[in-house]
Amino acid sequence: MAADNGARTYGTGIVALEMEITSGTWYTLWAPNWIVRGEKWQAFLGDEDNIFVFKSPAEVLAFIESTNHHDLIEHPTWQAFIKEKATKVIPAPSGKISLIELPNKLAERPSYENTLAVTRGFDVLQSLGSVLNISSINHWFKSYSILHNTRRGADHYGSPHGLEEWSGVGRTVLDKWISLTDAIEEHLTHPKLNEHAVEDAQKSIDAALALREKKAAEKKEKEQQTDQDADPYDSSIWAQVGIDPIRITINGQHVYTLRCYLDNRPVFLGHLGEINTFPNSRSMVRWLVDAPQHDLEDLSTWPDIVSAANAGELEVEVHESNQYSFSGLRDDIAKSVDQVDSKQLAQAYELLADAADWAGDDSVNKVLVAYPQLQNYLAYMLGSPSDSTPTPPFDEEVKGWRALEDGLIRRFTKF
Repeated sequence: MAADNGARTYGTGIVALEMEITSGTWYTLWAPNWIVRGEKWQAFLGDEDNIFVFKSPAEVLAFIESTNHHDLIEHPTWQAFIKEKATKVIPAPSGKISLIELPNKLAERPSYENTLAVTRGFDVLQSLGSVLNISSINHWFKSYSILHNTRRGADHYGSPHGLEEWSGVGRTVLDKWISLTDAIEEHLTHPKLNEHAVEDAQKSIDAALALREKKAAEKKEKEQQTDQDADPYDSSIWAQVGIDPIRITINGQHVYTLRCYLDNRPVFLGHLGEINTFPNSRSMVRWLVDAPQHDLEDLSTWPDIVSAANAGELEVEVHESNQYSFSGLRDDIAKSVDQVDSKQLAQAYELLADAADWAGDDSVNKVLVAYPQLQNYLAYMLGSPSDSTPTPPFDEEVKGWRALEDGLIRRFTKF
């Protein structure tokens, strides 16, 4: 076990790893982010001197069923892991790492897939160096800061300077890669296992997978039998984790962000009153892979979103109730109360109020105090008690509404 060196493309659980290196393809387990008394650590399935590697997931299962003498036994999620061990030992796509192919990825264009594959490979190699105290690996990562920029994703390499840096990473890898990966080999141990135990483990895996497929099929059949009018969004990952993508259309532009409600209070993707916004959903997903501090990361379900983004499985679905359009509202307010779509106005005001509530400021109330006619107008239009029926001209109402829109835009990180 060693102190954390920054392997941030994985969560805090135990990862089943398929690792292709010079000696072949090996399977093991990895805890990339292990919290001990507030400090981050990392470990592999092994002991003080070696990492235990295996020829198949069945061997991994047979080993952990036969002994408790390994570092991961003390991991806080180990008991949860072994409850579903027959399927947990099978690597997910994000756990399949080829250190052999990594230089080839760097020889290609810095696409989203290639930069992610390189970053994951770097994370595993750096973790191996740290856990095994391999000085050549540790020194290499400390000496070349450009190696750490791959986690910024494909956008970082979009300019001519970025492409040059990507090539620089490739040259740095070619100079040392064989010696660095070879340095791992002497620390890998393939424990001897009883053949019958491995066969039984494979049967357990096959049975668990068959049961999982059966349950999935039964669930799918049950879902097909439910009301055909059911909202598809209810089965999305967003509905499951309780966090919603939202799209805001204002001043002719679209921006995307995330929001949830915690104890009936809104929480946005952002921090200190600033909302992280993106011009399209794909850029938002890429940002989530290695996002800096924000208010949603403390939610218990947030790791599910990060895991899906890491695996390339996160698709942004914006429910119609979370699409906020300010388009044309100022012009309609200027004309007459009959011209305004009260539903559109209500949604827009909901977003304004949510943003101010989350930020903990009085920005909306200050505008309404400065423009009392707008306050009366909104009360009338949204079905609250109002002082009087709004009458033209609506110049003050339009000015006040513009001030509300401008205040919202100032919260955006990108617009």
